[in-house]
Amino acid sequence: MKAGGPAGTVKKRGVTIHAVAREAGVSISTVSRIINGSAYVADDKRRAVEAAMHALGFQPNYLAKTLMTGRSMSIGVIAEDIVSPHYADVIRGIENALLDTPYNPVVNSGHWSRTYETRAIETQIYRHVDGLLLLGSTLPDDALLDVASRVPLVVFGRVVPGLEAHCLSMDQRRGAYLATRHLIELGHRTIVHVGGPALQQDALERRHGYRQALRDNDLPVRPELELTGDFIEQPAYQALLHLLDARVLFTAVFAANDQMAAGARLALHRKGLRVPDDVSLVGFDDVPASAYTIPPLTTVRQPTYHIGHALATHLLNVVQGRPSQLPAFELSLVIRESTRVLR
Repeated sequence: MKAGGPAGTVKKRGVTIHAVAREAGVSISTVSRIINGSAYVADDKRRAVEAAMHALGFQPNYLAKTLMTGRSMSIGVIAEDIVSPHYADVIRGIENALLDTPYNPVVNSGHWSRTYETRAIETQIYRHVDGLLLLGSTLPDDALLDVASRVPLVVFGRVVPGLEAHCLSMDQRRGAYLATRHLIELGHRTIVHVGGPALQQDALERRHGYRQALRDNDLPVRPELELTGDFIEQPAYQALLHLLDARVLFTAVFAANDQMAAGARLALHRKGLRVPDDVSLVGFDDVPASAYTIPPLTTVRQPTYHIGHALATHLLNVVQGRPSQLPAFELSLVIRESTRVLR
């Protein structure tokens, strides 16, 4: 703390909290309350102080402020894979929701690992984040309830009993059902499913939806047509390549996300098979690039940007003690040129 100034402030080019108070025409205690968010201040005084701070080039010392108030003005965000196009678009929505607020996102990856996710959560809590967003958590329910007892928590991708009001999950099973039914309606009867990690909830739900669509149309569930691609291009590519090398016959592929659809497409290409002339292909998520592949990918759309925006808005409301309710989102099938009628 600088001599002569209260905790939570620094000088910038000789500017002190006293100078801000003089410029704004308010008391030093009013400036301090605005910086620390410790009490209500009239809007006209707040605007005057903010204008003075901007004009003088004054910045608060947020480290000192955190120690004094227990608030860091930051929101922790932990995604399973922050480089995934799916999660990247959710994070984009989160960032934009926070742009005009005092809060900033702090992003970590859980790497589809309970160990790494737990480490990321503990690091975020140690940094005194004011709230935490988990995107696709792999932790058991009791562990998440424990986290929620320590920091305001919102979870995307699953429903945690006891935390339902702060969970946002869509009907992944229905989305996979729509994708598989679309292929069946086009005349396909041998449909490969490339799924995600074996224990990941979304992957399980999408596999169930695939199987249910087959059963509802009197088609057998064939284990040899169910592959695992870990939601990543390379494992999906290798899995489908092995199936092709084994000369297993099929006419369509439903990949449980668009990244795996890209890997599947490459495997088909390497074996001289064209999409959709030889094999129809469907993905899941509708990441932005999927509309620009050749051919454009038929996929199940998740409104990821809007989801991220809603998650962040809800958590801010919770952190600030305002009533809030997460909206409902629906999945939809987007039909493009990667599927065709089987002739």
